[in-house]
Amino acid sequence: MNTQQRVIITGGAGGLGRALALRYARAGWKVCITDLNDSLGEATLAELLKITPEAMYCHADVTQEADLQAVAQALQTTWGGVDVLVNNAGVAGAGAIEDTTLADWEWIININLLGVVRGCRVFTPMFKRQGHGQIINIASMAGLLDVPLMASYNVSKAAVVALSGTLEQELMADNIAVSVVCPSFFKTNLDSTMRSGDPHLKKMVNKLLEKGALNADLVADCIFTGAAQRKPLILPHAAGARMWLAKRFLPHAIYTNMLQKSTRGMRRRPVAATAS
Repeated sequence: MNTQQRVIITGGAGGLGRALALRYARAGWKVCITDLNDSLGEATLAELLKITPEAMYCHADVTQEADLQAVAQALQTTWGGVDVLVNNAGVAGAGAIEDTTLADWEWIININLLGVVRGCRVFTPMFKRQGHGQIINIASMAGLLDVPLMASYNVSKAAVVALSGTLEQELMADNIAVSVVCPSFFKTNLDSTMRSGDPHLKKMVNKLLEKGALNADLVADCIFTGAAQRKPLILPHAAGARMWLAKRFLPHAIYTNMLQKSTRGMRRRPVAATAS
């Protein structure tokens, strides 16, 4: 008998979070979504309620641990706890190292990394009291590879990968599974949160998102299936998985050449000098 019937998804009002919420609802789960955007949150809740009467929306900012504590208490009161936490809320950033401000570094790390840390801190004690639970952290292939001109984003997601691996080892004795998800580019609402001072780079990232091989629903289905199997690493995109294997097993020069070719469009071509 499957006892995992209650899930909370941060950043669940749109994009991948919304797709995940709908996927879990269709599978018969009780679904709670959190978000900062109340209008989108209520709209997604209305969709969920058409599928299951057991759906909730809570306004929550992942940069505020007190918000997440309030959600955890609400779920304890309403549902008697929760079985799966999906740390999905995140933002994007792009830019050369010399152009990305420290304020932008602090902004992206506070949301993408510390937002996940806060979620894990708040819900792990509940899981331990219950004697079971699962944490699903949404990272990115950017956390496994070395995409140029996206250092702040890459670092925030690589840290989520490291955190997830650490917690997998730390919490397995408590019957708490940990999965980290590393999708490649796919069409979602991530571009709406992107900070970049380079219009060309932002345009190229948006183009890559639009051209993604999978949409949010397909990525959500892959995550749902992988999480049910308690996979520690979930790679929805085959091409991204191949590049990760190339980094791990091929000579560095070959991997670098492959990555340089695949990210060529993100780098500006130098403007040829003209004679005066």
